[in-house]
Amino acid sequence: MTTGFSFFDTAIGECAVVWSEHGIVRLQLPEAGTARARALLLRRHPGATQAAPVPAIRLAIERVTALLDGEAADLSAVVLDMQGLPPFHRRVYELARSIPPAVTCAYGDIARQLGAPGSARAVGQALGANPFTLIVPCHRVLAANGKVGGFSAHGGIVVKLRLLAIEAAATGAPGALFAGDGVLGCDLALAVEHLRASSPAMARLIDAVGPCRLQLTRTPDIFQVLARAIVYQQLTGRAAATIHARVCALFPHAHEGLAPARILRISDARLRAAGLSGSKSLALKDLARKCVDGEIPALGQLHAMEDEAIVECLTRVRGIGRWTVEMLLMFRLGRADILPLGDYGVRKGYALAFGKRKLPSPVELAQAGLKWQPYRTVASWYFWRAVDAAKE
Repeated sequence: MTTGFSFFDTAIGECAVVWSEHGIVRLQLPEAGTARARALLLRRHPGATQAAPVPAIRLAIERVTALLDGEAADLSAVVLDMQGLPPFHRRVYELARSIPPAVTCAYGDIARQLGAPGSARAVGQALGANPFTLIVPCHRVLAANGKVGGFSAHGGIVVKLRLLAIEAAATGAPGALFAGDGVLGCDLALAVEHLRASSPAMARLIDAVGPCRLQLTRTPDIFQVLARAIVYQQLTGRAAATIHARVCALFPHAHEGLAPARILRISDARLRAAGLSGSKSLALKDLARKCVDGEIPALGQLHAMEDEAIVECLTRVRGIGRWTVEMLLMFRLGRADILPLGDYGVRKGYALAFGKRKLPSPVELAQAGLKWQPYRTVASWYFWRAVDAAKE
């Protein structure tokens, strides 16, 4: 019998867990809002009541939260209540739990391990009904030929690819690609103190926001960084993530990301069908062609180049402008002194922090930024947070 449920925050949103005296009955990934999540949970478990998690459930929540934070976390010992589930489903779930993080297999592989090689479709149906998402890692099971396959949780393949990417990072993939990879090029504590001393307004902003939590992204190659940037241009985050996932899903092993040679082989029509505009399709092809031809340096080579040389090199790609390269410099290469003068959020945040009625012109912002050198990336981060705070 179901005894309780509880919601908890994670890096991908608010999850929920339902439990009985025999173990976890369901782990629910984030839905489109708390109200929908609660309604869905109560429709599935009408007898459940919200309660504080018991120690065993609290431990499971901590491990799920750690996993979604990108940490190595073992969920194999979490006790599940499979009473009432079909015997075949139980066997599928028990086998799926043995798949290690950052490893994938196919529905057919599980069917063969079950001794029923013709049951790949039934395996897929069982995993599609999986109530123990993450604990029974159905996101690690792909369709035939390495295609990503479906995912029944809210967000579909976008969430499936995100979970696989989180696990890849937690297990060390892609790993350090060059000396200093993943490291911001300054001491954050020194940077914050320098900015605090630059003006009272900057000090007030820092006090209001708190410590700088700027984090770098980790992607294995420059093509994936820029391809994602092209897809995301002029779209909301959710729409862009959906289209990016659809483009990745056109190829086997979608969770490993896009590759130039694959993009060059696929037709424009298929890219358009995945949601790309004509101009973005052309831009993606141009980027792929320049990567294959050796015109785009590898990440390790870029790391050794000066900022402006990188801007000049990468803006030769169709659809890649200065702002896109500045984001690469800041959040992938860890350059500490980048001030994106054309970024609306930075300009708006500066105006809010310094009590300006109008947004500063690029020239005015550049002049003000002289006081923030050599930590203008950190200053930009604080200005973005000022805009976030104004929206709350």
